[in-house]
Amino acid sequence: MRKLKLDELNRATVEEFKAQDKLSVAVVLDNVRSMHNIGSIFRTSDAFAVQKVILCGITAQPPHREIEKTALGATQSIEWEYYSNTLNALNDLRENGYTAIAIEQAENSVMLDTFTPAGNTKYALIFGNEVNGVGDEVMQHVDTCIEIPQFGTKHSFNIVVSAGIVLWDFSCKLR
Repeated sequence: MRKLKLDELNRATVEEFKAQDKLSVAVVLDNVRSMHNIGSIFRTSDAFAVQKVILCGITAQPPHREIEKTALGATQSIEWEYYSNTLNALNDLRENGYTAIAIEQAENSVMLDTFTPAGNTKYALIFGNEVNGVGDEVMQHVDTCIEIPQFGTKHSFNIVVSAGIVLWDFSCKLR
């Protein structure tokens, strides 16, 4: 078996990417503190062709060298916005027809493997701070909560791993 070379991957240009159909998902980062995580979320969002990334609160914004270390240019291809307050972002997303879903461990959460997204719905997937998760105030305003099933002793994933799992699942179910 031979690995493909970069020029054999048929990657879209930034312009081609911006024009292509997107997954009906906005990724919302609620007070994410690590710029490496932010950059990785941009890169993962590019890989799954999500509509946009919403940066909220203390979440750093591009351009920034530490974000670019892991984004590898995805801040140029993915549409993004910044809000100082996550609730303001959710209000705007709802006004634009998005359903707000926290990715969190919570009462009455729905396990990811049993959640079936509707094909004609736009989703705002909210990922929280590395230590505290999705903010308590934000949790009071979501439409539902999805939990990733876990079977080990730690009961937590890095935010980037969570985003990769959830975006892969949504991509498989919606495409």
